[in-house]
Amino acid sequence: MRFNFDLYESDIVQRRSVTPKDEVQWVPLHNHPVFTSTAAHASIASFPGNLVAWDGASRLYFWDSHNNCLHRISIRLGEPEPTSVLAASPSKVLQADMEPNFVVHKISINRNGSALLLAGSERLYIMYLYGHNSSEENTIICRTVTVGSQTYSDGSNAIHMLQVSWHPYSDTHLGILSSDSVFRIFDLSSDLVLPEQEYYLQPVEPGRSRNATSICPVDFSFGGDHLWDRFSVFVLYTDGAIYILCPVVPFGSFYKWESILEIHTDAHTFGLQSANSTAVSNSNVAISWLEATFPEFVDSESEGGDLSMLRAHPYALFDASLSLQGPLRKVGHGGDEDSAVRGAECEGRAVSFLYNIVSKDSILVTAWSGGQLQIDALADEIQPVWSVGSPPHLRVDSNDHILGVAMICESFKGKLPVVKLDQPLDHTVWLGHPPPLLRLAIVDLALPRKTNSGSLIMLFVDPLMPERLFCLHDGGIDSIVLHFLPFTCQSTGKDETMRTPSVHPVLSTCQGETSMQYPLCGFVSLSDSFGYSWIVGVTLSQECVVLEMKTWNLLLPIHIDIEKKSISSEEQEERDIPYIISKELLIGPKAILLPQASPNLRSVAADSIEGRQTLHQYFKLFHENYVEYAHKVHFEIKHHGPHLKRIIDDQHRRLVEAQQKLQKVADKHSRLEERIDRAIQLHNFLELRLQGLRNLPGAHKRPLSRAERQFKSELDHYTGVELDALHTSIDALAARLRRHTQSPKDNISNRQRQISAKKDFGHDTHISQLKSSLEKLSLVNSENTKKAKLVEAALKSRESSRF
Repeated sequence: MRFNFDLYESDIVQRRSVTPKDEVQWVPLHNHPVFTSTAAHASIASFPGNLVAWDGASRLYFWDSHNNCLHRISIRLGEPEPTSVLAASPSKVLQADMEPNFVVHKISINRNGSALLLAGSERLYIMYLYGHNSSEENTIICRTVTVGSQTYSDGSNAIHMLQVSWHPYSDTHLGILSSDSVFRIFDLSSDLVLPEQEYYLQPVEPGRSRNATSICPVDFSFGGDHLWDRFSVFVLYTDGAIYILCPVVPFGSFYKWESILEIHTDAHTFGLQSANSTAVSNSNVAISWLEATFPEFVDSESEGGDLSMLRAHPYALFDASLSLQGPLRKVGHGGDEDSAVRGAECEGRAVSFLYNIVSKDSILVTAWSGGQLQIDALADEIQPVWSVGSPPHLRVDSNDHILGVAMICESFKGKLPVVKLDQPLDHTVWLGHPPPLLRLAIVDLALPRKTNSGSLIMLFVDPLMPERLFCLHDGGIDSIVLHFLPFTCQSTGKDETMRTPSVHPVLSTCQGETSMQYPLCGFVSLSDSFGYSWIVGVTLSQECVVLEMKTWNLLLPIHIDIEKKSISSEEQEERDIPYIISKELLIGPKAILLPQASPNLRSVAADSIEGRQTLHQYFKLFHENYVEYAHKVHFEIKHHGPHLKRIIDDQHRRLVEAQQKLQKVADKHSRLEERIDRAIQLHNFLELRLQGLRNLPGAHKRPLSRAERQFKSELDHYTGVELDALHTSIDALAARLRRHTQSPKDNISNRQRQISAKKDFGHDTHISQLKSSLEKLSLVNSENTKKAKLVEAALKSRESSRF
């Protein structure tokens, strides 16, 4: 039995409100009054984003860019029919108390459905969904706040938000990746201006970058529910390189006790008990960090308590920062693999990224602007890696409690070793190396070609079937189903061959080689507890499309009978020819086995008793065989008469059509001869012109050499991809420079906070040493000053003696 709490809430609102309300009507979702095609919405600029969100239960949210409001639509899944989706009309209108003065590109709801983010390229608003009623009918005013106002703004600041996402283990934390190559985590419950955590990403050594795309991030994704993946952040760069930050834990987030126990046991088993000293040292640091971040876990193990959830406490290593693990390489490739290798497989630049956990496999999907999807699986487990000797910057309160942390995350400067699948665990686990990638497939979506920046692609996971991915692009929606998962198949004992993913076009918005005028601006996948799944798409013209998705037979393998004998061409032709008379009748009547006659049969009279008996026996055999056969032939010929007539009529019709075609060919023959003559004349004329062009002085230029062609391709790549990345980097650096030069007081206060934070970790001795060193330096400086004065006096006396 299903309950709808929106109806109960709407009844309460109706009783409290003075204005009379209309009765709630349930209509199909695609026919809801909110989703109507109007000409006013055609002026909305197309931008890759998603303006539809679902809370996972019974509420669908849609941002109306024309009216700057949020529609909350109550839905019923599988009622009255199992495959139908109904929506309540009229819907609730949620109005922000602070109207957004920017174009919203994305909306997303947190886990408990209490807050929704409104993200643009330069601003971010958080809209709390439980507000107070307005004087207008079906309108609720919601409290709205802005996040990171000092960092992101629409004024002279050129720092743009590339991706915003809620953290999967917190209702108040969200991560932001910006164009200044910084990943920030904000805690909405403590501070909306300053980030809780800042990670300055430095994938390559300064001054060592060969192209601009290797230093420009484009997308990120949080990890899933698997070992250290829970504490991981995956960052994608424009050249397709993938990096990992681990561990990243929001302060105050909650995790299952079983998950922390699994990570702790894994570190003890494969780290501390390893024969490699490096693995023992790295795992020891990870275990100490884990026990300091989750102190209740150690207490529960020592006291035997029963805790279901553990809260993460603020903690950071005082002498080390997180290492930027990557770029992730394919299995069997060393550190010499660069973007040129990936460019041979995929075209354009990387535009979006998706992390998906399917049973035992961690799947990474990279979308390229050329319309390709690069699907990889992590071939090893993720382990945390720190860079010792690079202390973080801490922000503390008056009680020396950590409020925020900032650090510079650099990648490994040495050459990464070549990883192979047959290597023992002591050569791969807990050595500080990034996990390798196992290439599953490269899917070409065959999107319409674009001459400017390529296709913009967004990726989503089916909540009901994790093996299925949805791809939203300019041409519509595609479904990609993964049939081969290496580690899942290995753990279940299935010996399956590697099957390529299947791609199914779900919705097409293309008309020929160009897309429609109003592409999709919203997408969400719905599912219920009975195994039914739907997808909802909304166009920029505010039209809604609801499609039911089948799930029960997508993962069934295709069985082929290899032992079945192949059919020859003669048998196939014989099988394809429809029979008119059965083969049994064409063979003729069966042979009669005559009874053995006596030797004196010729002397027997026909009218005698013996003669009559013999004739009767022969007549009986003749009747059983020949007469019955004649009846069968008569019946079958009579029965096949209409069939023969249809065959004759069909043959006659085909003969008439063939004669008509022959007549058309004969009519066109003369015209074809004329066209051939004109083509020959044109060909001769073109040959004469070509000969004349060859005699021109500039026609004997040498073709480009291989090096020149390679240089030309590099110039084209620089013009198409890296130039935009350079402009973005320059704007971000200029914005950061302006921010730091305009607020010197903030820098001084930050330095004082950093100095006070260092006191918390036992740096008093270090400070005293610094003071003594300063005193010594001042003494040395004073002595040098005296000596300099003596030298100047000696020089002056020498000059005066000369004159």
